[in-house]
Amino acid sequence: MKRLLYVFLLLALCFACKKADKPKKTGLITKNAMVVSARVEASKIGSDILKKGGNAFDAMASMQLALAVAYPYAGNLGGGGFMVYRKSDGEIGSLDFREKAPLAATRDMYLDENGDVLPEKSTLGAMAVGVPGSVAGIFAVHEKFGSLPMEDIIKPSINLAYRGVVVTQKQETRIKKYQPLFLKANKDSIIFSKSWKYGDTIKYPAFAKTLERLLQHGKDEFYKGETAKRLVKFLKENGGIITEEDLARYTVKWRTPTTFMYDDLKIISMPPPSSGGICLAQIMKMIEPYDLDKFGHNSVKAIQVITEAERRAYADRSFYLGDPDFVNIPSDTLISTLYLNDRMQTFSFEKATSSKDVSHGDVQVIESDETTHYSIIDQFGNAVSVTTTINGAYGSKLYCSELGFFLNNEMDDFSSKPGVPNMFGLIGGDANSILPEKRMLSAMTPTIVEKNGKLFMSVGTPGGSTIITSVMQTILNVHEFNMTMQEAVNAPRFHHQWLPDEIRMEPNLFERSLILQLEKLGYPINEKDSPVIGKVDGILVLDDEMLEGGADYRGDDTAVGF
Repeated sequence: MKRLLYVFLLLALCFACKKADKPKKTGLITKNAMVVSARVEASKIGSDILKKGGNAFDAMASMQLALAVAYPYAGNLGGGGFMVYRKSDGEIGSLDFREKAPLAATRDMYLDENGDVLPEKSTLGAMAVGVPGSVAGIFAVHEKFGSLPMEDIIKPSINLAYRGVVVTQKQETRIKKYQPLFLKANKDSIIFSKSWKYGDTIKYPAFAKTLERLLQHGKDEFYKGETAKRLVKFLKENGGIITEEDLARYTVKWRTPTTFMYDDLKIISMPPPSSGGICLAQIMKMIEPYDLDKFGHNSVKAIQVITEAERRAYADRSFYLGDPDFVNIPSDTLISTLYLNDRMQTFSFEKATSSKDVSHGDVQVIESDETTHYSIIDQFGNAVSVTTTINGAYGSKLYCSELGFFLNNEMDDFSSKPGVPNMFGLIGGDANSILPEKRMLSAMTPTIVEKNGKLFMSVGTPGGSTIITSVMQTILNVHEFNMTMQEAVNAPRFHHQWLPDEIRMEPNLFERSLILQLEKLGYPINEKDSPVIGKVDGILVLDDEMLEGGADYRGDDTAVGF
């Protein structure tokens, strides 16, 4: 009997060990270099640039162009974005190539005679378009840090545009969904008016010709040359106000990143006019005193702490934040430990704080969910994190067939009227009101993380107001909950943005008992409005210095490396 008991205990122990040793789910692991983006075509082009001996900055320029071809839903020439970088020697910086308001823009340009917001004027068609910054961003990065000739950077995307891009199932669904708006915004039918099916190939010859002119004439082609003239003529014919002077005056801005510590991590993120870095710092520093790892991943207590920190950070967001070239931002105070400890004084595990009881913060803003992100770590140890957008899905839905790209509807990211929600439900404040040549506030949060002074992670995501919280949860998943990069990206996500006063959760991914406990504590739960919260693309430097790419299953995202 004793022997049988011994055998039984031994088998039970073996079973327990096997269960404990269940292999962790990892993404692609490579030794030298890695890129992760929303489309395999763009990731391959970025990886090929690195294989050719180019650096992360060469890959950034090439992937920005490749995404404009392969992922017109958010990749762009007609939009803008932000880049955060960390060079192999530890030097850090950021580039702001965000769009600007045209010179003819006015504070009340989207209001009627009664002072009410005009429906769709800031979201659909030519009046919604801000002055694009993507081309200036590409050339600025290449000029400062690039190592390969511009021909190597642009040629792959020219070839891709002529060769065409295969339609994925998700892309077929997206095109079909937005076709009524394409018809509404454009006078003539456009390439996306056709009935594209999964497996079809879409070719972009007009876009290829635009890229050929950029290759021949450089940045000035887009801002002062033939392309600029054609673009302005097209916008004017469609009722827009962007002029040749607007394009000629556009400049990018190199900015100092927002940096802060969380345990032994140094977080390097985007400063204003992105709200990403400051909000990320506020949330993470408010939750740092709590033992999240002991609470457990997505436990009631962990969700409470994170939600309450998010509530307070988003309440601060647009009351204080805007374009730093136009408004004074108390950045140091907003991310100071003293200020943030005080903000959490009213938090209790016993019940939810009501958003109406959280002041400034006072009000906030958002941009759309339809942004895109790519992360790069090269074979030299340089890291780049880039988030780029045309704002809404396919931007303003206005497509210049002659040039081959969509224009942004970024003007909706300003406060059309302080105190009134924009198309994505968030409220704007005076700091983000419209002024000529001002850059609109953003939630984009391209981020690089160091651990004990060494490169640890490059991460970011699309997702509008959920960008900040998705980036934060991904970092915490790795750091607090010992996940692989892929597990951290795959994990169910939730989000709170002060108003509306609710926790948004990805549907059917959280236990019903957990939701009931949170509701009992006073947290309204909304699963219907957030089918996807972020599409995170990240790269993690492992202990043995190998690289793990995490590509989000929620999109067509793909990691490629060598």
